[in-house]
Amino acid sequence: MKAGDLRTKSVDELNDELVALRREQFNLRMQQATGEMTQNHEHGRVRKDIARVKTVLNELQRAAGEKK
Repeated sequence: MKAGDLRTKSVDELNDELVALRREQFNLRMQQATGEMTQNHEHGRVRKDIARVKTVLNELQRAAGEKK
C-alpha cells in the first residue's frame, strides 16, 4: 500500500481501511500467540500500513483546519 494511493481515498474509506488493518493486526497477534503464524514479516507490513493511513488522515485533518 502506497501513501499516494491512500491520498486519493476519502476520509470514510481511510477509516474503514484503518479498522480493517487493526483487525488484521489483532488476528496476526493471535496467530503468533497460538503458534500458527508462519510469516513473521506480516507484523511489520501491517504496522507500517497503519502508520501510513494515520499519516494521511492527519494530513487531511490539518488541511481542513487551515482552510477554515
